[in-house]
Amino acid sequence: MIDWQQIVRDGAAVNASDVFLKPGAVPCMRVKSVIEKVEGAAVLTQQDTEEVAMSLMNERQREQWIDFHERDIGLTLEGVCRLRINIYQERGNVGLVMRIIPLIIKTIDDLELPETLREIADERQGFILVTGPTGCGKSTTLAAMVDHINCTRKANIVTVEDPIEYVHQDKMAIINQREVGLDTDSFTDALKYVVRQSPDVILIGEMRDVETMNVAMQAAETGHLVFATVHTNSATETMDRLINMFPPRDQHMICLRMSKTLKAVLSQALVPRADAAGRVCGLEIMRVTPTISKVIEENRPGEAYPLIADGEFWGMATKNQSLLKHYTSGKISPQSALFYAGNYTEMRQMLRRANPNVDLTDKDSPLAQQSAADDKKADVEDRRKRRPSGTQHPGQQQQQQQQQRPGMPQRPQQQRPQQQRPQQQQPRPPGQPGQPRK
Repeated sequence: MIDWQQIVRDGAAVNASDVFLKPGAVPCMRVKSVIEKVEGAAVLTQQDTEEVAMSLMNERQREQWIDFHERDIGLTLEGVCRLRINIYQERGNVGLVMRIIPLIIKTIDDLELPETLREIADERQGFILVTGPTGCGKSTTLAAMVDHINCTRKANIVTVEDPIEYVHQDKMAIINQREVGLDTDSFTDALKYVVRQSPDVILIGEMRDVETMNVAMQAAETGHLVFATVHTNSATETMDRLINMFPPRDQHMICLRMSKTLKAVLSQALVPRADAAGRVCGLEIMRVTPTISKVIEENRPGEAYPLIADGEFWGMATKNQSLLKHYTSGKISPQSALFYAGNYTEMRQMLRRANPNVDLTDKDSPLAQQSAADDKKADVEDRRKRRPSGTQHPGQQQQQQQQQRPGMPQRPQQQRPQQQRPQQQQPRPPGQPGQPRK
């Protein structure tokens, strides 16, 4: 069997986020969002990956694997890192993806997150959502906020995860971490009985269905602070997704409940740094003010975006505003800001206002190429409109110069017949009878 632990150690040493093991390829790592092959490693066989997978599963999980070829496992590599492992089947072969999670939980300051996250974590009750695509650091942000509560409040924190990622130690608070498949059968079963465990804070690893959403909202309504994650790209999209999870007849009541329980939505993306190694978080923050609460209650979540943009007093910011702040401080490049922008056209305008001489050219980006072509076309059209009516097109001037070269026969110019302008009839003197018409 291959030494997969050494591969993980090498990945943790270079701050890799994932390790990939699949038959017919050498082991790979994701470093700074880029897949890199492990140098000097041999090509894996089907037997190699299958032996690793079976060694990671217990007897019950092996029996379940026979009928269901999906398995999530969480384990700790002592002194190195925590692992979230997904075992899957691909064309009859077994593959593994190992997410590397640091043992030391980073604080909000370590992650360079806004101070507003401390205020959100200090809420006593309500519903807080952290959203974004896979691998954008949602678990890391949640772990930092839970650690802040753990260091500042005497509370009971209960987490339900699949599997457990960051392992918390009791500080001022006590923390109970439950893993789906090991400590409970499902999110629904765990949340059904979690309110009987006297929690102050509840963390849900992922909102997967209507029932989980309903139970989580009910827990927030009964005086608990509930954290959860959703795979959406913006705050407005998150609210749309949650509302449309329910049938139309229930959506009015859901909007009313959400307007009362939702406290904040954090939508984030990890952007490669330009000033140093690593990545920085582009974070959209929406806090539910009275105005936004009214928008949610009336099922108009799309109108929340301008309210977020104007909500600096409340600590709110759109993703574009967050990216612009990172760009002006020199942390990210303008091309990265455009690539991860929530609104591409708005981001271009914001970058040009911040720096009129900014170079937005990125030959590797098809979107940037299309935008450059559009800009060129618009520039040509603008010059054509500003050209005086008597001037000739440059192509016409070149054609005339070629015709006027010495030694070349001149094409006879045909004179157009001059049209005689009709003579105007002079007015008749008064008292003189008119001429009969011909």
